[in-house]
Amino acid sequence: MTIDTLGFTHVHVAPPLGSTDPRTVLLLHGTGGNERDLLDLGAAVAPGLRLIGVRGQVVENGMPRFFRRFAEGVFDEADIIRRSAELAAFVPAAAAAYGFDASQVVALGHSNGANIAASLMVLHPGVLAGGALMRAMFTLAPATPPVLTGTRVLLAEGSLDPIVPRATVDRLASLLTDAGADVTLHWEPTGHGLTSADVAVVTRWFAAAG
Repeated sequence: MTIDTLGFTHVHVAPPLGSTDPRTVLLLHGTGGNERDLLDLGAAVAPGLRLIGVRGQVVENGMPRFFRRFAEGVFDEADIIRRSAELAAFVPAAAAAYGFDASQVVALGHSNGANIAASLMVLHPGVLAGGALMRAMFTLAPATPPVLTGTRVLLAEGSLDPIVPRATVDRLASLLTDAGADVTLHWEPTGHGLTSADVAVVTRWFAAAG
């Protein structure tokens, strides 16, 4: 059931009975998506885990997003900072409401959702324990270098992606690595959309830390 509380429209799926995995997966959709877009993917790549799908609060030409942009690849940094702070506040609020461990939240995001997850990591270290970020790119440089020791990050990118230039991926990977994160950068010979190969890569990544 979709819920409009805690500052975000979201959907919560409790883990199945008997599950002992303490992790919660924060599902973050791409432009034009909603809180339910990644539920099936989350269940496939992280079976047995609690899922929370969140809807972005910015609307661009009728399409939900997590932060504003001026043009393709040109982001409103002030809005990224604001929206990241709002999402950072949502995580512990949701943990209190649903009874899960706020220190065990892992993001699963695609495109704009992957970008807000990366921004959340570097602007609010510790809010996320890690993240599988699909088609993510560099969004902004934090004023204070983050410390992300122990944070696991998968960057699942498409070498034929016309939206995400390789240079911006390399810049994001360097930012996260320099901060101490355990970064896995994986390239598939595909575009911006997700493929079965992405599902397999993300599934292995989640299983490796289970």
